[in-house]
Amino acid sequence: MPVETPSAPAAMPARTCGTCTLCCRLPDIDALAKPANTWCIHCTAEKGCTIYPDRPQLCRDFLCLWMTSANLGPEWEPAKAKMMVYTQGPQITVLVDPAFPEVWRHEPYASALRRWAADAETAGGYVIVFIGEDVVKINAGNLLAG
Repeated sequence: MPVETPSAPAAMPARTCGTCTLCCRLPDIDALAKPANTWCIHCTAEKGCTIYPDRPQLCRDFLCLWMTSANLGPEWEPAKAKMMVYTQGPQITVLVDPAFPEVWRHEPYASALRRWAADAETAGGYVIVFIGEDVVKINAGNLLAG
């Protein structure tokens, strides 16, 4: 998958967040003093943001890669995949739900992550996976490094 930059991302037609709220739980959100892997105090699980009209700009601007990329099929929908993917320049970041710490090591995800790592390396980037407090940088040939 080519590394996609997040300049003015737009959601793919017919893709919505639905009941997925992983972006309200997995990342740290400095603007809300929210640490990683904890629920945002403004989120109701499987319903969404209770301050949606007044949410921070960071939240307004964020769309996960599944929402913006035609390259990701339905298996990558975050609530189904149990992980969320986004890009930061040439870096591809994967935030894994700590309740499912091994999901990223299984297919169809493992081979895709290796492929993305190979593609990202040619652009000076990389794939990094966060699983709770653990961090793994994926190399094209080695998914199991940690």
